[in-house]
Amino acid sequence: MATILAVDDSKAMRDMVNVILRSAGHETFLFENGTEAINFARTKTVDLVIADVNMPGMTGINMVSKLRGIDHYSDIPILMLTTESSEYKKGKAKQSGANGWIAKPVTADRLLAAVNKVLPH
Repeated sequence: MATILAVDDSKAMRDMVNVILRSAGHETFLFENGTEAINFARTKTVDLVIADVNMPGMTGINMVSKLRGIDHYSDIPILMLTTESSEYKKGKAKQSGANGWIAKPVTADRLLAAVNKVLPH
């Protein structure tokens, strides 16, 4: 299956995403902030990134922009998983390089459907 980098400042959300993705056979790499995720991404490549928008320090949107600046992340699908719903934030996320938006609270079915939609088959 796929390798997935998931970034969320909420431990409960990271744990839930981890359980859902691993139960579907995916390998996960979990980080609580954008800085840790960027440091990881500089040396490792994954098949998909899932990131929260609102995180302390570096926002998810800023993290996406930085990921897109790393050569081997220029075409990796990136999904935003967030409570945000404003069209402005969605536009900023898309502008920064995000491929999709998943609203919290999320169910296992919705998360896996979004993952399957953006992963190459």
